[in-house]
Amino acid sequence: MIDQALLNHAAGVLKTISADQRADTALRFYFETHRYLQPPARRVISHTVFIYFRWLQWLDEKASPQKRLEQAVTFHERFTADPKSIKAEALAALAVPAWLKAEMDLPADHLRQLQRDPTLWLRARPGRAAGLAKSLFAAETTPRAPDAVRFTGVSDLFKTEQFKTGEFEIQDLASQLVSVAAAPTPGETWWDACAGEGGKTLHLADLMMNKGVVWATDRNEKRIDTLKRRAARAKLFNYRTAFWDGSARLPTKTKFDGILLDAPCSGIGTWQRNPHARWTTTLADVTELAATQLAMLNHLAGSLKPGGRLVYSVCTLTRSETTAITAAFSAAHPELEPLPLTALGSPNAELALLPHELNANGMFIATWLRKK
Repeated sequence: MIDQALLNHAAGVLKTISADQRADTALRFYFETHRYLQPPARRVISHTVFIYFRWLQWLDEKASPQKRLEQAVTFHERFTADPKSIKAEALAALAVPAWLKAEMDLPADHLRQLQRDPTLWLRARPGRAAGLAKSLFAAETTPRAPDAVRFTGVSDLFKTEQFKTGEFEIQDLASQLVSVAAAPTPGETWWDACAGEGGKTLHLADLMMNKGVVWATDRNEKRIDTLKRRAARAKLFNYRTAFWDGSARLPTKTKFDGILLDAPCSGIGTWQRNPHARWTTTLADVTELAATQLAMLNHLAGSLKPGGRLVYSVCTLTRSETTAITAAFSAAHPELEPLPLTALGSPNAELALLPHELNANGMFIATWLRKK
């Protein structure tokens, strides 16, 4: 059972969380005002807060925050020892909000995966996964992606020499598979349309062996600044950045060999890692985001060269944001044809990566080819 002092800190974090304040953000602010807390204590507090939101619907809402946290830890320990100790019916009723059932299938294995502690995935530089796994000791490679490494240790990766010298990025396996699916080649010109802090931009640039160019655009300048710092650490220079807010006003007239739209989405595929979002995301959010996703695809489709590839990805699995989007987009763009995801070993042009099958985030990927 968790130490009482740490339990009190976790309760203190809960008091600062609201619908507008995500749990991870609240934890960061809490630790900034409690700098005396050492990394091991911070890990326990963070873990306890996330456990709380995983088991929220099982807890006694009349109990004190400390008592509810203790209840959550008890549920989690029981589940970890025997996942089938929590019945499938209870998981279906309590692990996710009721509105989700109309948007996606929720098999028991998927729901059980949501209640587990998430796996930490790293992306090694191309061809160096085995060496990185060996040097980090508590790590192993996977056949699912060539450069992916599963880290099982507890050391602070940001303080390792391997991180400082750019030997790896922290990147979920599902996210890595998006760039693998894109399969860019050296010398091509790509556009990462919603680059964020650059995880997929850097992966594309790495796969292109620092040759050609990746345009990285986002609506948030702070994210672009983070991307630049990460690229400098990785010694990747075959990219350029620009602002794009997702509107019809495009950042460049360049025609691309490939475009990746990792679109804003409801993030339901990340609910194992971010359980607080289960209780703040709504069906209205899904509907609004689906309209944004389709609009963005329509805006950028004309920027493909003949023979160019378009990759659409979202870390969600709702029908409104996945198959409904691809059907509407394909119907509106006869100049594009579905392109099989051969790089992922699939004959299909769209693929749902499921958390319980991947031991990672959920992700949906679809690809098209512009006809010559």
